[in-house]
Amino acid sequence: MSLTIFLCGDVMLGRGIDQVLPFPNVPQLHESIARDARDYVELAVAQNGPIPRPMDFRYVWGDALADLDRVRPDFRIINLETTITSSSRFLPSKEIHYRMHPDNASCLGAAGIDCAVLANNHALDFGEQGLLETLVTLARVGIKTAGAGRNMLDASEPAILSCGGHRVLVYAGAHASSGVSVVWSATDAGAGLNFLPALSETSVAIIGKRIARRKQPGDIVVFSIHWGGNWGYKVEEDHRSFAHRLIDQAGVDVVHGHSSHHPRAVEHYRGKAILYGCGDFIDDYEGISGNEKFRPELRLMYYLRMNEDGTLLDLEMVPMRMMRFRLQYASSDEVQWLGRLLQEESKKLCTQVDFGCRNTLHVVNENR
Repeated sequence: MSLTIFLCGDVMLGRGIDQVLPFPNVPQLHESIARDARDYVELAVAQNGPIPRPMDFRYVWGDALADLDRVRPDFRIINLETTITSSSRFLPSKEIHYRMHPDNASCLGAAGIDCAVLANNHALDFGEQGLLETLVTLARVGIKTAGAGRNMLDASEPAILSCGGHRVLVYAGAHASSGVSVVWSATDAGAGLNFLPALSETSVAIIGKRIARRKQPGDIVVFSIHWGGNWGYKVEEDHRSFAHRLIDQAGVDVVHGHSSHHPRAVEHYRGKAILYGCGDFIDDYEGISGNEKFRPELRLMYYLRMNEDGTLLDLEMVPMRMMRFRLQYASSDEVQWLGRLLQEESKKLCTQVDFGCRNTLHVVNENR
C-alpha cells in the first residue's frame, strides 16, 4: 500500500498578504525601503492588476486547491515562514519581519495543511512572545508543528501525522547558512528553534538517536531543513553529503530543503527523495525587481508517492505561477522553462527529470 505526501517551500502569509486577508494587522513595518505593509500590495497591483480586498481565505491558494483535490495526498506539509501574532514587538536585530494576524490562520485550514514547519529565519521575527502565539494559534486550528517549541525538547520532537494506518514523522531544523542565528536556539527553559550548528557527523548522530526513539515499523520520516542562500542553483557539497548521511545513517526517508526563493535540484538517492530547495510557494514579493533571471514567480507543488518502507515510487512536480497574490497553473512555456532548468540541475546529481502529462514534471530515474 502506498501513500502520498504533499510538500512545498516557503509559505509567507504576512505583510502584504496579511493586509488583504479579512483581519489584517496594523500595517507598520520597520524596513528601510517600506514603512507600510500595504506598499507591497500596491507593488503587486502595479505589476499585474487588481487584488480583491478583503480576499477570502481560499483565494491565495488559487489553482493549488484544485490540484490538491486532484491528487488527494494523505499528508500536507509546508514551511511556514510567517509568525502568527498580533504583537508589535519587532525583533530589533532584524530589518524584515513577517507576521499574520491570528484571526487569519484559517487561511492555512483552507488548504487542509497538516503540518507547518517553523524552523526558519522568520519564526522569531517578533521574539519569543510571537513564536508562542504562533504555536498556540496553530494548535487551535488543528495544525501540527515541527522545528520550534517552548523548549529544546519540544523543538526537537517530531510532528506525528497519522491517517489510514500510516504515520509520518516530521522532524525539522534550521542551519546558520539560511540566516538563522544560534541565539534563536530553544533552550531547556526557553522557546526557540531546533538549530543545527553544523552539517556534521555529530548532528546526524543526534538526529538518528531522536528518530530511533520514535520510529515504528512502517513509519515514514521526513527531515525538513532550512538551509542555504536565497538565490543560486549550486548544491553545496556539505549539503549533499549531509542529506546522504541523513538517509544512510539516521533513517530519514525524505529530505525537505527550503530557503531558496526559487526551485533547486532534486535528487533520487538510494530510492529516497532529496529536495534541495523547494523555492517560495506563497509570498508578497510580486513586483520586487532584481532577480528576474531566476523566474521567482514560478513555484512548484511536490507530490511524493511512496511505499510503506519509504521508497519513492514517483515524484510529481506541478508548476505554478504567483500572480495577483494567487497561485495559478503555469503556462506551457513556463513549464518548459522550469522543466529544462530542473533537468539540467538535477542531472548533475545523477537524477533525471522528465515532462509528464497535464504540464507536470516527474523524477523517472531508477533507484541507484
